[in-house]
Amino acid sequence: MALVMKQPVEEMKGPYARRWWALGVLCLSLLIIVMANTALTVAAPDMTKDLGLSSSDLQWVIDGYTVPYAALMLLLGAIGDKYSRRGALVLGLVVFGGGAVAGSLVDSSGGVIAARAVMGLGAAMIMPATLSLLAATFPKGERAKAIVLWTATAGLAIAAGPLVAGALLEDHGWSSTFLINVPVAALAIVGAFVLIPPSKAGHHDRIDYVGGLLSVVWTGALVYMIIQGPHFGWDAKAISAAVVAGVGLVAFVAWELRHPHPILNVRRFLDRRFAGSNLAVALFFLAVFGAFYYLTQHLQFVLGYNPLETGVRMLPLAGAVFVGSALTGFLTPRIGMKITVSAGMVAGTVALALLTQVDASSSYGDFVAPLIVLGLAIGLALSPCTDAIMGAFPESELGVGGAVNDTSLELGGSLGIAILGSVLASSYSSKLEDAASASGAKLPDGTLDTAQDSVGAGYAVAQGIGEKAHATAEKAAHAGSQQEAAQLKAQAEQLTQGAGKMADAVTSAFSDAVAHTSLVGAVILGVGTVLVAVLLPRKGRDAQAQEADAQTSEADAQASEADAQASEADAQASEATTAGAGRKK
Repeated sequence: MALVMKQPVEEMKGPYARRWWALGVLCLSLLIIVMANTALTVAAPDMTKDLGLSSSDLQWVIDGYTVPYAALMLLLGAIGDKYSRRGALVLGLVVFGGGAVAGSLVDSSGGVIAARAVMGLGAAMIMPATLSLLAATFPKGERAKAIVLWTATAGLAIAAGPLVAGALLEDHGWSSTFLINVPVAALAIVGAFVLIPPSKAGHHDRIDYVGGLLSVVWTGALVYMIIQGPHFGWDAKAISAAVVAGVGLVAFVAWELRHPHPILNVRRFLDRRFAGSNLAVALFFLAVFGAFYYLTQHLQFVLGYNPLETGVRMLPLAGAVFVGSALTGFLTPRIGMKITVSAGMVAGTVALALLTQVDASSSYGDFVAPLIVLGLAIGLALSPCTDAIMGAFPESELGVGGAVNDTSLELGGSLGIAILGSVLASSYSSKLEDAASASGAKLPDGTLDTAQDSVGAGYAVAQGIGEKAHATAEKAAHAGSQQEAAQLKAQAEQLTQGAGKMADAVTSAFSDAVAHTSLVGAVILGVGTVLVAVLLPRKGRDAQAQEADAQTSEADAQASEADAQASEADAQASEATTAGAGRKK
């Protein structure tokens, strides 16, 4: 047996024997690029302290990964289709690993942001390649099962990121959360060459680079606007990005409608099954990433768990994702994707609704049920949607199909963190002011404004007041007179009370903000559930849609083959003409 797998699947007589091992490599590649974001939420406090990051710096350390990741997937997916899907995967892993090494070595905010951007570029190659290689490697009858495992891996990575990062931070610095990606990427590269058959489109026209560049412009500008506006205010940068995103999107759609071989046939969005699936993916990750954003903060800051303990307590979500994925593999063929996806979205809405009961007295036990329900919801809803999206594309455009699915996922996740994160911040700030006023705590000047910045800043202010109280008490113990000692003791007691009241106010304000933000998320996902349920066809129509997709894909493949044959005929005619001219001479 050759060390490097060289035979494409289409040249094999039967199904590829080691396809499930190949799926393991694809899932491993997916695991590290999803964990790269979720792990950073746990490592952020240590990184902030070590590098002296401002809140703006920290936001761009996190989102410097997201912008190139979301913006470049469609173009890079098309390039992978034309030249080599396995090559795109391997190159992406090399770039991702290189960015991870750089991120572990730099010692400035700009350096970390740049390293994260390089990792995002690598992820933009990896993510669509995993889905396109999955679809190319598995026969159509097994694709749905393979996609179930792919989706379950994505859900596992969301919860595993904090767990792995927490374990590393027990004995190592934040740079270890970057370096852990390197051996995994190296293992995936070896596995890609040994286990994954080479794959590319059999017949592929010239890449629509203009459409690809327009997709980079409007998607990148949109993600930048989503990050910049809610977090840093609607300044000239955010407004300019919004204008560029709007103009770029209109130009992209207009160009794609007129191009004979567009990078993305936007008319596919007129198909209810395709449009509903993309909407469901975007809305679901809006809810999941938004909820994950504030749940990890609540577990760490309010309930006081360290990074490892936080990761362990997110495991019910990961386990439930696998159960939900197994259920969807059983249910979808029997009752149709409309009911399965709608049920998953209803469950997600219920999970967020349960979180509206969070208050200052809530313990971890109050979060277990919402985490389990949310995990089940992810497993139920996402696999059928991903299968439907991939099924809408012919074999020559599997990379583009994977990119469309993943762009919906990334845009939804970015919107979730931006919208729900903004609601959380404004709600916390407002409720903290009310709670501090109601407590009657006398706070040093400026401390309330500082505490309103974030829950971490609020507890830091309370801790600072407590430390000041301790220092004042020390002075009282060494005072030169009883009168001075009494005054200092009174000040120390007042500061101690203020520190306690401040900590209680922060706990109450953030818990109430979590409940309020969960309500907003539940309303958004609930309305989205209705829209998706209306868009998705019933089981009978779903089967007809699948058959129509298959016919369209076959027609596209035949058209591509005809174009290739015509091009070959033109080349032969040109060659014959040249030869004839040569003989006349």
